Amino acid sequence: MKKILSLLTFAFLISVGKSQITDPVAFTYVAKKKTGNIYELVITATLNKGWHIYSQNSDKNGSLPTKITFNPNPLVTITGKPKETGKLIKLYDKTMKANLQYYANNVTFTQTITLKAAVKTNITGTINYMLCDDNKCLPPTKKTFDIAIQ
Repeated sequence: MKKILSLLTFAFLISVGKSQITDPVAFTYVAKKKTGNIYELVITATLNKGWHIYSQNSDKNGSLPTKITFNPNPLVTITGKPKETGKLIKLYDKTMKANLQYYANNVTFTQTITLKAAVKTNITGTINYMLCDDNKCLPPTKKTFDIAIQ
C-alpha cells in the first residue's frame, strides 16, 4: 500500500510540475494592406516579464539569433528581410565573449510583400528563436505560422 501511495504522490507531483511550465512568449500575426498589392506582414512577440528574445542580428557566437523563414508562394514576392521594432538592448557578455542584442517585453518583425495579382492567399513559414531570462535559457524553439492575405 505504501508503494502505491508513494507512486501516486510522485505521479501527482510530476503532473503539477509539468502544468506550471508555460511558454514565456506569445506571437501574433497580422497582414496589413499598404497600397495596391503591397502588404506588410506584422509578427509581434510579447514576452513575460524577465524574459528576452534575441535579435536577428545578434552574434551567433553568443546566442541563437531569431530567424523568420517564409515558405515559397508563387503569388508573392518578398522584399528584403523582416525589420525589427522595439527597444533593442545591446551588451557585451563576458561569459559568452560575444556581443548580444535582444528585446525584452516585446518586439515586432515587419516584412514587406507584394502580391503578383489581386488574389487571396496565405503566407506560411517558421520562426526559430531562443528565450532567456537572467538565470537560464530555454532550448531553441521553432514555431510555424500561417497569415491570411485578404
